[in-house]
Amino acid sequence: MILKKNLAKVIGLIAMIVAVIVAMSLSILFGYADTSLQTTIQSFTNFDNSNEHIIIQDVRIPRALIAASVGASLAITGVLLQTLTKNPLASPGILGINAGAGFAVVFALVFFHVESLQSFAWIAFTGAAIATAAVYGISSVGRDASSPLKITLAGAAISAMFASYTQGLLAVNEAEMDQVLFWLAGSVQGRKLEILLSVLPYLAIGWLGAVLISGKMNVLALGDDVARGLGLRIGLIKLFVGLIAVLLAGGSVAVAGPIGFVGIVIPHIARKIIGQDHRWLVPTSALLGAILLLLADVGARYIIMPREVPVGVMTAIIGTPFFIYLARKGGKKV
Repeated sequence: MILKKNLAKVIGLIAMIVAVIVAMSLSILFGYADTSLQTTIQSFTNFDNSNEHIIIQDVRIPRALIAASVGASLAITGVLLQTLTKNPLASPGILGINAGAGFAVVFALVFFHVESLQSFAWIAFTGAAIATAAVYGISSVGRDASSPLKITLAGAAISAMFASYTQGLLAVNEAEMDQVLFWLAGSVQGRKLEILLSVLPYLAIGWLGAVLISGKMNVLALGDDVARGLGLRIGLIKLFVGLIAVLLAGGSVAVAGPIGFVGIVIPHIARKIIGQDHRWLVPTSALLGAILLLLADVGARYIIMPREVPVGVMTAIIGTPFFIYLARKGGKKV
């Protein structure tokens, strides 16, 4: 019976990998200027410097790779944060991690005119780390320390604070607004492959760390007391999860700006499909997150064509009703 269940899960993961490939193909083929699979292949086998080949290699393929990487990273972060905080509404957006990373990037752009791609990554990581530490620090004070409600409220407060600071910077530095909006839009449009490559090592470390810690997350999901009784070093595990969240959320913001709701929606869908075992839940969420952001980006190209809607708007359209649904259920797992 267990063998059959695991075989079914493996088949399901293979199907999702195929779905990711299909979604990436759609992202490459469709848009303001549609292309064909044959033309895409020829852009590699017989590059002729035509506009179509240039668009495929310099715009479409980097865009698809970025959307897949960011979607996977945000979904994994959502899984880890929801288990860590025992809060089904937890995500890098709700807990203020995205807002902290975004503010740090905007601050660096406005005051220091940072242009280095590597610097963007470290700046985003710093902002994400500060936001994470602030949320944990605020929620751990007083009675019912680190309860799901306190963590959610602390995250909302930190998110609102950083959002206000960001708006304040825009108000007093109008000359930098266009460059800043490039990051605040929450979009994969116009992003170059170089910026993904600059943060890819950190994202890869986060992905690998999430897979390696997934077995211990199953124990942590049973509750801190049970996990401690089973010999799990709670403090070390929580610190490790926090570092993974900083790497994945910070790296995502450095590449695509703050994109919300992926970390809320995907973990719940993945649990419905694969169950509660984090050894399967983490990779399933990563694949579903990649699919969601790829398809959302494709859809964003057609809503007001020939102009595009930022993919962050599309994920908000998808995620807001889901968030309201969870809130009406009182935060219970779906």
